Amino acid sequence: QVQLVESGGGLVQPGGSLRLSCAASGVTLSSYAMAWYRQIPGEEEREWVAFIGIGENTNYEDSVKGRFTISRDSVTNMVYLQMNSLKPEDTAVYYCNAPREYRTDYIPKVGELFMWGQGTQVTVSS
Repeated sequence: QVQLVESGGGLVQPGGSLRLSCAASGVTLSSYAMAWYRQIPGEEEREWVAFIGIGENTNYEDSVKGRFTISRDSVTNMVYLQMNSLKPEDTAVYYCNAPREYRTDYIPKVGELFMWGQGTQVTVSS
């Protein structure tokens, strides 16, 4: 059974940085395209923020481009999200998952392969 565990969130001031980690059991993450998603308070749907393909191609949602960096480590079976220059609007619960399909421009389509983990809370506030 695949289990995803996100960690690394916390409370940070605007302009600060955090590094989120996604660990997995029961699956080799390097065999899948992976993405980070977030669920903003009060909204029902998760939105994708960062994507990394099997071939290491990456793409980012427009609001995080230039500030967030997704990466993976096949040795430790982890996926990371480095978040810099954080803004209050980045406040959300962040999740990782493998998109079931994605567009040729590396934007995930709706639908994920694995059950969602518990996520990690990121709060950006002064």
